[in-house]
Amino acid sequence: MRNDRLEELEKRLIAVVGQQQVLTGVEKTRPYRTGIRVGGGVACAVAIPENLLQLWQVLQVCVQLDKIIIIQAANTGLTGGSTPDGDNYDRDVVIISTLNLNQLILLNRGTQVVAAAGSTLYQLEEKLSKLGRGPHSVIGSSCIGASVVGGICNNSGGNLVNRGPAYTEYSLYARLRADGGLELVNHLGIELGETPEDILTALQSINFETEDLPECQGQASDQDYKMRVREIESPIPARFNADKRRLREASGCAGKLAVFAVRLDTFPKPEKEQIFYVGTNQPQHLTTLRKQILSGFKQLPDMGEYLHRSYFDGADLYCKDAYLAIKYFGTGFIPTLFGIKRQVDQVVSQWPLKIFQDHFSDKALQFIAQLFPDHLPAKMRQYRNQYEHHMIILASDHSIQETRELLEKSFTGDENKRAYFECSDSEGKAALLHRYVAGNAPARYQILHADESGELLPLDVALPRNCETWYEILPKEILCQMAETFQMSHFLCMVFHWDFVVKKGVDTADLKAKILKILDNAGAKYPAEHNVGHLYKAETDLSNFYKKIDPTNSFNPGIGKMSKLKDHQ
Repeated sequence: MRNDRLEELEKRLIAVVGQQQVLTGVEKTRPYRTGIRVGGGVACAVAIPENLLQLWQVLQVCVQLDKIIIIQAANTGLTGGSTPDGDNYDRDVVIISTLNLNQLILLNRGTQVVAAAGSTLYQLEEKLSKLGRGPHSVIGSSCIGASVVGGICNNSGGNLVNRGPAYTEYSLYARLRADGGLELVNHLGIELGETPEDILTALQSINFETEDLPECQGQASDQDYKMRVREIESPIPARFNADKRRLREASGCAGKLAVFAVRLDTFPKPEKEQIFYVGTNQPQHLTTLRKQILSGFKQLPDMGEYLHRSYFDGADLYCKDAYLAIKYFGTGFIPTLFGIKRQVDQVVSQWPLKIFQDHFSDKALQFIAQLFPDHLPAKMRQYRNQYEHHMIILASDHSIQETRELLEKSFTGDENKRAYFECSDSEGKAALLHRYVAGNAPARYQILHADESGELLPLDVALPRNCETWYEILPKEILCQMAETFQMSHFLCMVFHWDFVVKKGVDTADLKAKILKILDNAGAKYPAEHNVGHLYKAETDLSNFYKKIDPTNSFNPGIGKMSKLKDHQ
């Protein structure tokens, strides 16, 4: 029942977390109810616990009053899965923000870490860098403040080929049983006590041994991925959201459990790194290069990122402000920048002139960025003008020489068709940063061209490992309906991000259905790494997994275009 016992709810939440940490009303809750890119809906309250025990107590209140629970961390997801979706819920929605729960506990001399619900990839990167280690993922998600636990829950992929997607079999989470009872499950592999209160207090206060922990039977990362991605003749994609191999408790749960913490492997940083920049006008050259790397190298490169000229230009024209912000202030500044943007937009939306009401901060940042001089190295500019298809290869240690020898053999001798160069330190940083910020280009393009373009149609697609026609997979009759097309990928993994801005007047839903049918026929899986959210229909294996771990449908109902009603009715 909607709007049921709301006064009681508010009083009890305040009793747990305090007056300032409970938000109600349309304006105060808006930043939590609206996705960074897509999505938005209703919520009667937002609760912001300050510690793990408070999170448990907030959950208890919500369960006792039969409220829908949406656990939210950084709210940086691209498919709307961490926000409500519309207003057609059968119960009131409470959003629980976990960003204050950002504790990181190093285990066994930093070879593993326990990450609390609101800890971010950036924080983890910073903490591990002092030890000469790194997390599973360092792509753009770390730049925008994405959470560690969010990556686990959403099957996030990342771009590091040897480390694979975010995965662990060790977690601490709360679930609702079919009988409606709330229980805390400690599968961290660490003895913390018996009762929820004891467990959560011990974890928060680090009241346990963090060194020389006994080995556990299970994986704290996807240790099989670097062999799986080498299977270049397989018709099955290397990674995708509904892969049964990687659906386990917190991993892939998409908010259908309340995850308090996860235990993850960390990785030693290489002694040497070298970035190679590759350009070609024939996509088949990259296809051949990929197959040679995956089948022939003793040590795989750390990443191989593809960027079409359209995305190069998009990042250049529409992401210069983000590029400069990260270059001069570091990735840690980006979440702050996002917060400032939200506050500015909220204030100016009340002003009478229309120019100030629609995406004012984006338009202002776009204008300011163009006042700065050219931010990209001359060599990258040259390759942009000369080649349509670009690839950034980050090699380390032994793979540096393997990459150098292969490129020298395959990408020299005919610069009209293909070429490469070894990046200097500054060129390498620029290339990676350019790739990192590119993901925001489609949204900024749409904002600035709202009068002549239609909706944004983002697709996160995993193509079969044996696919050789990746560039031609969508026919001209589909592409001609786009106002602008942006293509990039984690190329060695065959994971593609196609971001389309459709022409004005085009039926986006119908167009998407046609595209997905083509992808189905090609053996593709979607989404690849961003979770189904509210944009994709959950496959049978995934929907069954959701129903199993959340039988009452009280956590994040409606994701995967499933039922929003109690008990999955």
